[in-house]
Amino acid sequence: MSSRIQPTAQVDETATIGDGTTVWDLAQIREDARLGSGCIVGRGAYVGPGVRIGDNVKLQNYALVYEPAVLGDGVFVGPAAVFTNDHFPRSVDPEGRLKRGGDWEAVAVVVDEGASVGARSVCVAPVRIGRWALVAAGAVVTRDVPDFALVAGVPARRIGWVGRAGARLTEREGESGVWECPDTGALYQEKDGELVEHA
Repeated sequence: MSSRIQPTAQVDETATIGDGTTVWDLAQIREDARLGSGCIVGRGAYVGPGVRIGDNVKLQNYALVYEPAVLGDGVFVGPAAVFTNDHFPRSVDPEGRLKRGGDWEAVAVVVDEGASVGARSVCVAPVRIGRWALVAAGAVVTRDVPDFALVAGVPARRIGWVGRAGARLTEREGESGVWECPDTGALYQEKDGELVEHA
């Protein structure tokens, strides 16, 4: 199965696009970016130079993924979400000269397997979004998000836990620290502010 790239998309010849990946109208994929198989890149989405994207990733319309971001398998990035890459952004240096690529150090947003980043949220690099975490729409992420965490707000704070299915977990009655997915029945254990899948 080959990739599908719409005629109005701009895909640099040095970018790698995996089998079964679809790149929709007006998307831009820059030099040396690498996308895995089965991905969907929505209309007007941007993937910066050297960005690494795993398999089965969805970048919704107008998502902006600036280098050197790394997205694991199964990541979802909602419409108009932004991943920044400059911890101290300035257009010019202290003398007023326009800054170029070599005048600052790019820092990454890293999104681990299965995590979802909601519409119009902003992830301020450097930051890591943990496995299967869920960032609510409109959130501003300024610090690392634990695995399975549900975060919301400005700045984003943990307001609960989610499972692999994305549903908010409920604590089991009479079992402190044991959380259950209402959709799948899967169990999770909370310990020291972290959540792991129940053995």
